[in-house]
Amino acid sequence: NEGNEYFREKDYSRAVIAYSEGLKKKCEDPELGAVLYANRGAAHFHMGNYRSALNDAIQAKKLKPTHLKALIRGALCHMELKNFSEAIAWCEEGLQIDSKEKKLVEIRAKADKLKVGFYFLPVIQERNIQLVLESSNGEEEIADGLAEISLDGFHSDNATGARVHLDADGNLNWPVLFLYPEHEQTDFIAAFHENSRFIDHLMVMFAELPPWDLERKYLPSNLELYFEDEERAEMHQVNPEQTLLQLLQHQRYFVKAGTPTVLAFVKRSPFSKNYFSGKKVHQL
Repeated sequence: NEGNEYFREKDYSRAVIAYSEGLKKKCEDPELGAVLYANRGAAHFHMGNYRSALNDAIQAKKLKPTHLKALIRGALCHMELKNFSEAIAWCEEGLQIDSKEKKLVEIRAKADKLKVGFYFLPVIQERNIQLVLESSNGEEEIADGLAEISLDGFHSDNATGARVHLDADGNLNWPVLFLYPEHEQTDFIAAFHENSRFIDHLMVMFAELPPWDLERKYLPSNLELYFEDEERAEMHQVNPEQTLLQLLQHQRYFVKAGTPTVLAFVKRSPFSKNYFSGKKVHQL
């Protein structure tokens, strides 16, 4: 009770002392012991003592494996210590007890994103690939840190759940979106190897004409690829012989939401001329 009073007053150091005194009594009630450890862990957490807070969460969980507050606290400690895999494991343990526990669901999702960003950020940075995030005020910024990249939706939430990954040879494979503005259609490649050329994918994608191409114009040799520089309202033509990595390393290319995007147009079509109207177009 004394510890709880100090905790309410945000006097966390005294709360820790009070809870510790309670633990010294070695109460035989595991429920009360779990509460004392969990509460002391919460006080440690507020003081930034994440390792001590984690140790208390572990002890509370030993005494009462179903103690949700201890599981939440342990997951939060692992997040602060950047042990993202362990945070996920604690969340999974808690969600087996209560699958709808909102805090655990939130931590689990964030840990998953952070885990991806933590491992991929150095790989992406060494390739000079630029990432864009959307900040809380809706404005876009260039991501230059772990927290930013991970909150960028880097764990791509598309329908297939595809996301950038490293293969056994240390190469990145990206989910890539092809847009066909004239027909409001899209193609999605779940794993586009960074050293693959665009023309190779186009040959496969348009080996047969798509059902929406009633005029039979979408042949690989009849297509032009572009990416849009929205900040400058400019279009950049993409050489189909280029690899994905060469595109991503372009100084004006920014990867949004972890998914590179290119636009495909029929050469010299009236639609493309109208689409490019008012925009500066950088041809090959």
